[in-house]
Amino acid sequence: MHKFYKDKLRELDSRLEELKIEFDEPIQLSEMAVNLILSYLKDIKLYVLEKGFIEEKDEIHFFKKLKPSILSKLIYYNAVFKIETKKPYGGFKSIKKYLTNEQIRLRKFFDNNLEFYKYFRTDSSYLDNKYFLRGKHDIKLSLDTYYFESDHSFSTSHDYKVAKILANDLIQVYIEDQLACLHKINKPSTIQTSLNWTASKTSLIELIYALHYQGVFDNGNADVKLIAKYFESVFNIELGDFYHTYLELRNRKMSRTKFLDTLRESLIKKMDEQEEKQ
Repeated sequence: MHKFYKDKLRELDSRLEELKIEFDEPIQLSEMAVNLILSYLKDIKLYVLEKGFIEEKDEIHFFKKLKPSILSKLIYYNAVFKIETKKPYGGFKSIKKYLTNEQIRLRKFFDNNLEFYKYFRTDSSYLDNKYFLRGKHDIKLSLDTYYFESDHSFSTSHDYKVAKILANDLIQVYIEDQLACLHKINKPSTIQTSLNWTASKTSLIELIYALHYQGVFDNGNADVKLIAKYFESVFNIELGDFYHTYLELRNRKMSRTKFLDTLRESLIKKMDEQEEKQ
């Protein structure tokens, strides 16, 4: 039984990896994964019903360890499908609230099943005969309604709950990844620059005043001091008494806009050269 199961699980994991490569969109991937896992569960169920178990310990091991590891994958991909198809189209706040509520749902399941969580996480076994043998359910042991509607030939009172615990771990990681991506997208971009102004300070001051008088910053409302400070920060340069330098530019007898004129000439020359090469 164990060899058959392990072979099936290995094959399933391999095919799921192939699906992840083929489908990078979570809704499509989840839909394909659910159908695939259902087919493998069907094969395993037929094998169990046909072969049965030699001893009770084999049955307990199957429903405590083996079946939940596959069933948890089904629960996980089904949950991802629901999360993605129900996700709102709003902005950062609405999506964050939606994902946070999904985390709260996971927390509620944990709170409502705290005792069984402790039992499973500590690898206890004193109630295994009640939890993981078919037909041995005890209604006093917090049974899910799901159990009464399940196929008792292939289910015990708590195998689904184990699968749910394993799946919730995966779902929690998925939601945390989604929230991290959401915060990353929403975070204002901060561009690190190591550009240094290597022309003269006078040239930069000429450019700053030209941009200032053209009103290109904040619809012309930005103070020239603020603009100068910004350029100093961005281009790692100290302009000193830039207003005094501007007065010297203004008092020039010839070529008061020498740097701007050179910019214009250089740009036109380069455009002409590129046109000639075409």
